[in-house]
Amino acid sequence: MDTANGRSRMEHLSEIARNTFWGYVGCELEFMDEKKVIVTLDVREHHLNLIGILHGGVHTTLLDSAMGIIAMAARPGEDVVTSSMNVHFTSPVRIGKVTVIAEILHTSGKTITTQGTLRSADDTLCALATASFRIIEKKA
Repeated sequence: MDTANGRSRMEHLSEIARNTFWGYVGCELEFMDEKKVIVTLDVREHHLNLIGILHGGVHTTLLDSAMGIIAMAARPGEDVVTSSMNVHFTSPVRIGKVTVIAEILHTSGKTITTQGTLRSADDTLCALATASFRIIEKKA
């Protein structure tokens, strides 16, 4: 994917995602190419759980979304869905910006395996994940 094409695809994905769960959460697609995706979120109070740290579901949403985008980038024109995901929560997150970086680990016929890390503004590793994505047939 060349830079101009990558930027165009990134802008297109950001636009269509704005009115979905992605946009509701507040995710931002910062960078995308065929090898890496970077997603950020400005963590606010409504993203926290009852003890004042980032809700695990938000961690998981960010990681799943970023890894899903890199899986889509690996197989343009094909639809992919998460088939499994494993998340390790390593450090609490409070208010502030977090960054997720997702990369491809392996691809095969109908499966793409990815990894993602979520880091706080001070570069502390807060969560890491691996996920498998299944390539599905598009319905006509």
